[in-house]
Amino acid sequence: MPDATAADIALENLPNWDLSDLYPGIGSNELKADFDAAEKDAQAFAKKYEGKLASASAAAIAAAIQEYERQDERINRIMSYAGLLQAGDQLDPEIGTFFQNAYERVIAISNHTLFFTLELNKVDDGIVEKWLAAPEMAGYAPWLKNLLVYKPHQLSDEMEKYLHEQHVVGTAAWNRLFDETMAGLRFPMDGKELTSAEALHLLSDPSADVRKAAAHSLGQVFSENLALFARITNTLAKDKEIDDRWRGLPRSVSSRNMANQVEDEVVDALVQAVRDSYPRLSHRYYALKAKWMGGDVLDYWDRNAPLPEADDRTIGWDEARDTVLNAYSAFSPRLADVGRQFFDNAWIDVPARAGKNPGAFAHPTVPSSHPYLLLNYQGKIRDVMTLAHELGHGCHQVLAGSQGHFLSRTPLTLAETASVFGEMLTFRSVLDAEPDPAKRRILLAGKVEDMLNTVIRQIAFYCFEEKVHAGRKQGELTAEQLCDFWMDIQTESLGPALRYDEHYRGFWTYIGHFIHSPFYVYAYAFGDCLVNALYAQYQRQPEGFEDKYLDLLSAGGRMRHKELLAPFGLDASDPAFWNQGLDVIAGMIDELEELS
Repeated sequence: MPDATAADIALENLPNWDLSDLYPGIGSNELKADFDAAEKDAQAFAKKYEGKLASASAAAIAAAIQEYERQDERINRIMSYAGLLQAGDQLDPEIGTFFQNAYERVIAISNHTLFFTLELNKVDDGIVEKWLAAPEMAGYAPWLKNLLVYKPHQLSDEMEKYLHEQHVVGTAAWNRLFDETMAGLRFPMDGKELTSAEALHLLSDPSADVRKAAAHSLGQVFSENLALFARITNTLAKDKEIDDRWRGLPRSVSSRNMANQVEDEVVDALVQAVRDSYPRLSHRYYALKAKWMGGDVLDYWDRNAPLPEADDRTIGWDEARDTVLNAYSAFSPRLADVGRQFFDNAWIDVPARAGKNPGAFAHPTVPSSHPYLLLNYQGKIRDVMTLAHELGHGCHQVLAGSQGHFLSRTPLTLAETASVFGEMLTFRSVLDAEPDPAKRRILLAGKVEDMLNTVIRQIAFYCFEEKVHAGRKQGELTAEQLCDFWMDIQTESLGPALRYDEHYRGFWTYIGHFIHSPFYVYAYAFGDCLVNALYAQYQRQPEGFEDKYLDLLSAGGRMRHKELLAPFGLDASDPAFWNQGLDVIAGMIDELEELS
């Protein structure tokens, strides 16, 4: 066995999560008891309330919602456990079977209570207004108001129940096929078979030859599986089109905007502002990077390459943890104390391994438990920033848990606030501690690239989805059409300094958000631009900012973005708001041009 390298040693003994805080195991008595109680209670709930809501008092409705919330939290706890187990090993057949069986049973149980939200949306508006005005409903009024948004698009009870059950063998089945396929793919590199996370990580390797080889290996394997990924994409896009059409939704993105509690025109303004900024942001930066790399154009495998002078050392886990927590603490000791719980307890799954979900996420589970973080940590500065990002999500989820199960769920438009803010705190801390101008330039360039990936790239993903869903309405899309859409969007967003080859055409296939959460991606750009404006406000007026910021996180889904941003003097419905955030990125590129 070859001697361990310094990088290998730095990445030894990375922590794994312990899911026993949810359940002791797949066959545990606790899990069985919760399944049985969920089924029994759901049947009793239906017997007690079905067909009786319109004549109920506000106090009775509040009690019913409270009971419905308790039952929903229990089945969400079950599915959180099943989902986290599957994320940890998507290739284990026992886990896969458990996840599917758990999901099917939860769907069957929730069929008993499905009537509740459907029936609430049939109650006369005058009665609902009286409920909302009653003091007994104060705790649930925001939840009920959010539910009423779906009233015009609700189908018959029979159709809603059918769609609810059919989801198991429809969307959920195609999602599972995508996950298991992606987890099973292997990418040959120098005699090794790498996972997608490991191969994608090599696109940031110091060696241009390694980056090129990794890009071609990724492209080759994606190309070999294009037909399957095209089938999955076509099927899910058509499934969404049918659902949207039956519900009378005007646009493919409408359901996402409704769930995010954001107006269509606000999202449209964000997308247009970002697209208008391509020349002054991504086009300008990548032209600058091409010169740093010694040419006039940049091969796509060099887009995230470290700069020639970059420090390529491997950052150990303890250093990454301390870097992030110290940055959080300098801003808010209270926030750092929340974040420290994730490290003091086994709430983070850190190492990359075969079968594991290749990305990074924070999962809130339920307020009666605690969130978990999943990383694929490989010791680079970007991995440290990913830790800062996901820890921000985790802190947000802990703080919002005080709102209860329903109202702790933050809309996606605000869900990225704490994560991007945590990333910014960590970046500023690292930058301020670096006295060497050359190294500061490297750090600044890395941050610009991360912001371009968060804003420009995610809006480009959004535009790709728009093309896919619009095209699918006209008929099934070929794999080549999907690849053409991808290349058109990449060329527009990244600019003339990027050079592509045929291997890049299939890179759309690995973006899981297209499969699991259509149009989710704009939330990243929303969050980044919002945080840039928020951080600028913090720099201008630090006094009292911490309290207002923690209040924002603790509000969860109780308030909408206009109410939450009002204390900071910010308004996302103002078209000029987005340019404030984009100007921050432009200013960093200005600084890099001066340093160069």
